[in-house]
Amino acid sequence: DQALKHGIKDPEVVHIWKSNALPLRFWVNLIKNPNFVFDIYKSNIIDSCLSVVAQTLMESCSKSEHRLETTSKLLYTKDIPAYKDMVEKYYSHIKQMPKVSHGQLNVMLAKKFQLHNSVLKTDLIFFELYKYAFKYNDQIIEDLDKNSLSQKEGLAEKARECFGALANLPQSTIFPN
Repeated sequence: DQALKHGIKDPEVVHIWKSNALPLRFWVNLIKNPNFVFDIYKSNIIDSCLSVVAQTLMESCSKSEHRLETTSKLLYTKDIPAYKDMVEKYYSHIKQMPKVSHGQLNVMLAKKFQLHNSVLKTDLIFFELYKYAFKYNDQIIEDLDKNSLSQKEGLAEKARECFGALANLPQSTIFPN
């Protein structure tokens, strides 16, 4: 839908955008750097193995034909066509799913939050989000003002209200000891 909204009709460009949005930016980074999430040591051998898996995922999301250059392509060359089919089916399945409203998303996130609340250090999470948002609040509001979807939802004004409310709180309320 977003591609059509922006006049992009080339299915290859749409595929590349989808692949860059989640699999490549998020999953490849997580696969190659599990130490970002887990408190683990990543040896050079483990790093090499994870790079092979990450490269295989990148190749599986690519529309171009693979060349036998890297280790992962040599190891997984016979599997990559099947993986490419799986990626296509995944994108097709996502496209057929019903759209989720902001309200539905908020309800689902609230349920997940309640389910995992005892594990999360919410005050620390909030503090880190606050630091980031406070640092970039002018840019965030400026970008929200420019985006037509966020204009419809009034997100820039909501962000201004939120930043204003937080700015008026005592520092001890916001910043953990």
